[in-house]
Amino acid sequence: MKKVVLSLAVVAAMFVSCKEAAAEAETMVDSTATEVTETIETVADSTAVVADSAAAKVEGAADAAVEAVKEEVKK
Repeated sequence: MKKVVLSLAVVAAMFVSCKEAAAEAETMVDSTATEVTETIETVADSTAVVADSAAAKVEGAADAAVEAVKEEVKK
């Protein structure tokens, strides 16, 4: 009888431990997902800034090229 009670106590302890581990894992998954989302937003913002500055440089170079061609045509 003692062995049965002890076995049930061990099984109950394992269930409690598994529930706690599952709760901790869920918390870790939620925090990791939040960190990934924040990282993606940061990278997307910095990429947009780089793309905007690159577009501005290309546009500026194109304007300069047009002006140079106009000057050559005038000569």
